[in-house]
Amino acid sequence: MMDWIQAARLRTLPLSISGIIMGSFIARWRILENGGTWDWQIFAMALLVTLLYQILSNFANDYGDGIKGTDKLRINEAEQRAVASGKITANQMKSAVILFAALSLIATVALLYLAFFRENLMNEFYTFVGLGVACILAAIGYTVGKKPYGYLGLGDIFVFVFFGFVSVCGSYFLFTKTFHWDMLLPATAIGMMSAAVLNLNNMRDIESDALSGKKTLALRMGYRYAMVYEIVLLQLPLILMLVFMMMNGLHTQGNYYAFIFFILVFPMTALRRKIMQTKEPKELDPYLKQVGIFTLVMSVLVAFGLNYFN
Repeated sequence: MMDWIQAARLRTLPLSISGIIMGSFIARWRILENGGTWDWQIFAMALLVTLLYQILSNFANDYGDGIKGTDKLRINEAEQRAVASGKITANQMKSAVILFAALSLIATVALLYLAFFRENLMNEFYTFVGLGVACILAAIGYTVGKKPYGYLGLGDIFVFVFFGFVSVCGSYFLFTKTFHWDMLLPATAIGMMSAAVLNLNNMRDIESDALSGKKTLALRMGYRYAMVYEIVLLQLPLILMLVFMMMNGLHTQGNYYAFIFFILVFPMTALRRKIMQTKEPKELDPYLKQVGIFTLVMSVLVAFGLNYFN
């Protein structure tokens, strides 16, 4: 059982739920401001769905990198995952991928039933079913298949879109049944933080990926420019969230709790400095978890600040 828990890579889960928290609680703030009701069941199901997607992705990555031999070249032995280390066979992991793909689809349909089917919003229901299938295929396709997009340097784009736009704007739509253009700001903020985690991961593995032919964006840019890219990804999210709050006039409404998230500017500045000072790729590993936690904390603080008076 411990081998499966390790293969699920629990440290990636906080990042996966950040977008759901952000989108759901911005929706709650707007719904309650207009005298509506917010359905906690939809939120709970959305969390379950995104956790299943993340575990599916982790199992698929373990399987894909394992059968391609990528993990055997890891310089950081801690990152030699279950299939590569022989703790779980490739066939067992393949079965787990199929199982979690099925569970993810079932949970997705249940979530969309709560959000749309009960209100007879059939177009929205089928559209989001298609989006859920796309999420499942994206989770698997990062390292699995003849041309996995993670090996082509496209992982950052997919992470940005699915962890950012799909997660934040999608969860917002589940509650409000509408789309507001200003939601692109928090969606971009979460997407950039998520891409920052992936880029750190790829910077850490840049040497072994070069040997295995896994041409990540970090490898294509080189360590120096990947570091510049990383700093940009970590610099902008708080600014984007600040613009979102100002656009919605929260600074004129007396709700200064909405700006509590900005206290992260100090620890995140310190984190960026530490990352910039890192010369050896393998020494970047501890910062992956830290960036993921900062993403979750930012979402929680935004949720708290917007909903403090509701």
